[in-house]
Amino acid sequence: MAGLGSALGVLVFGVVLFWGDLVSSALDPQVPFQTYTPPTAPDYATPAAWHLLPAGPAQTGDADIFFIPPTTYDGGANWNARLNSTRTNRQFELVMAPNYVGPFVSVGRVFAPRYRQASLYSLTTLREDAREARRFAYGDIREAFRRYLAKDNDGRPFVLVGVEQGGTLGWRLLADEIAPYPTIRQRLVAAYLIETITPADNPPVPPCTAQAQAGCLAAWARVGEGAIDDGRRILDRALVWGPSGELENLAPRAALCFNPILGAVTDATAPERLHLGAANATGLEWGARPAFMTRQVSARCDGGLLKVSRPRSASLQQRGNWADRRKAPGFNLFYADLEADAKRRLAVWRGQTP
Repeated sequence: MAGLGSALGVLVFGVVLFWGDLVSSALDPQVPFQTYTPPTAPDYATPAAWHLLPAGPAQTGDADIFFIPPTTYDGGANWNARLNSTRTNRQFELVMAPNYVGPFVSVGRVFAPRYRQASLYSLTTLREDAREARRFAYGDIREAFRRYLAKDNDGRPFVLVGVEQGGTLGWRLLADEIAPYPTIRQRLVAAYLIETITPADNPPVPPCTAQAQAGCLAAWARVGEGAIDDGRRILDRALVWGPSGELENLAPRAALCFNPILGAVTDATAPERLHLGAANATGLEWGARPAFMTRQVSARCDGGLLKVSRPRSASLQQRGNWADRRKAPGFNLFYADLEADAKRRLAVWRGQTP
């Protein structure tokens, strides 16, 4: 019996140790991307191809928010999500929109396209199939942005927001569709690439190094203070867009780190007393303003990652199954800070731009 107990103990330990690998393998589509038939393409001329569109016409001087959603599709049968996936779209509505679109609603009209997002599985492996799935997803975002510029922007200032996979796609959108064109670039208020690792060298637009700055890039990926291996594994496995449109390893380059509390790319520490407020808006009715939890965290950029102290509130802790814990969290530690930052940069943009 003792031997049986020891064997069971070893088995349980092995399952716990390799549970992530087991779940990840179960989400593998088991088909090469080259022979994979992707879901039907979106038609961005129709409302059905958008998660969010403005309810009415723009007022003079209004800003726009072009929001690229994070991953909500785990994987399994497909490399890229179907547009009509009920679970994927529901997670956007209940979790991602209230937490990550919410801070920008008071800044301008929101345009959030649906797209055939690369699965969560594709973000956990360095396989070439996974890179192909991510390149494929970018094609949808590019088309959605071109449609938005041609039919809806009408010369107004805009804020680009992307979270996690959406942030990575936002970086390439900056490089391909915004930075090279002065008439478009001058309308950019700021680009916020949340929970996104981006290279610090040669960014498409200047990093946000001061609060009184517009047309700049704010990007960061956070880890908890005292994280295992100090978060280095995240950077070692990070894929970023290369100059030829290929996904390549970030290492040995440095990552860009913006501190949302201080509103700048800086190594200075932001103490808790400066933290304007976090929010857990999951499940909140769309458009409702969440209650802010102030002075929850301190934050500092260290080695390309935003090191964040443990939040005081239990509602700001990552929960859920293996897949949920690897997606953008169901709360926003810097909700109020981002809202204030975007309003400030829009005011700066208006003062600088004829």
